[in-house]
Amino acid sequence: MEQFTVKQMDNLNEVNITHLVEESKREGFRFLDRLMHDYQNSSNTFDQPGESLWGVFDPDGQCVAIGGLNCDSYSNETSVGRLRRFYVACEFRRLGLGTLLLKRIIHEANHHFHTLVLHTDTERGDLFYTSFGFVQETRYAHSTHCLRLEG
Repeated sequence: MEQFTVKQMDNLNEVNITHLVEESKREGFRFLDRLMHDYQNSSNTFDQPGESLWGVFDPDGQCVAIGGLNCDSYSNETSVGRLRRFYVACEFRRLGLGTLLLKRIIHEANHHFHTLVLHTDTERGDLFYTSFGFVQETRYAHSTHCLRLEG
């Protein structure tokens, strides 16, 4: 894993994630397509206080995993963050890259939020997130899981 690096992406327009978008669409996921659309129309550029967008890059500089941290727009509580647009390229799954990326995002969320929420509709996603301490919880709108942070 030493050859992979986790980097904050300050400008998604400078990173080619077309391969991730296309692959995710083939798997039936549209959220990376929405990521690109929202970023390009400036409705979500991960630039509010506490927000950030992260990528895992291979030795050639290609982005092989992506995930974002937003203020939870569905909550009235400013202490709630939302994990968004989390995806690992198929050929790089089961190598620990999702773990590496999620740990970095949780670390960052700890500086800004007391709770981190997310929505997943897959069993694989549920198993992954609960292995990090997320619990199934419907208290937060449009969320399936939450994690209490150390803050």
